Amino acid sequence: MINKKNDWNSQYQDEGFFILRNYFTVAEISSLRKVILKFHEAWKHDNKTFYQEEAFNSSLITGSQYLLGEDRVKLFNFISSAKMMQVINLLIPTSPAFMNTQLFFNPVRPEQKDFWHRDCQYDHDLAGQKKAIQETQVVHLRVPLFDELGMELVPGTHKRWDNQEEHDVRQEENGKLSSDDLSLGKKIPLAAGDLLVFSADMIHRGLYGMDRLAWDILVFDPAGDFADYVDDDCLPTVSMLKQIDDPRLFENTMKLKDLV
Repeated sequence: MINKKNDWNSQYQDEGFFILRNYFTVAEISSLRKVILKFHEAWKHDNKTFYQEEAFNSSLITGSQYLLGEDRVKLFNFISSAKMMQVINLLIPTSPAFMNTQLFFNPVRPEQKDFWHRDCQYDHDLAGQKKAIQETQVVHLRVPLFDELGMELVPGTHKRWDNQEEHDVRQEENGKLSSDDLSLGKKIPLAAGDLLVFSADMIHRGLYGMDRLAWDILVFDPAGDFADYVDDDCLPTVSMLKQIDDPRLFENTMKLKDLV
């Protein structure tokens, strides 16, 4: 457990992540869990086949499709709470911007394995990935809603390229699978109340099992060209901004998208 803000930033810069144990109270997590479970049950109902066959996450939790305005405001206020913003402002001191949220859960099929990846691999070829990790990165803030096995990360890969083993596993080359273990992987079990902060572009995987239900908030530096990745519907409406205690995180995104 690290306690000082300088330590948080230092570990993030060196290793690409840090963990804050018991960062949220039981009451804070209980209130959040009620809202997230409303979304999750409605989403599963609407996506039955996808959920049964392959899904392990969903997104746009703050959007209007499954939650009413009151619950959306609760989520926006959690995301931009003082506890969250002291972490976000430390890593992105100039006008941090909100990107999206994702919800991670266990796949229904037990044969579906957890897998190593960098988030940037879904948008870039290998050359583009190498470039991406040297430039502005997206930050994940993971809030587990129940105790779970957690995450496995490869420290330092937010700033360095894959070694041969990591390349072969992530790319599934030379007989390797993306679910194979990596010798430098570091497992981080998570409990409800913890906050795990990590770079989206480091090599990582979620660990399936237990009562896995983890809510990720993604934020980015406005210097990066990420505004087009943001779905307008996951942002608060202009009238909702008045109900958010500290709306700056969302306003920064809305300014980038010319919505305010």
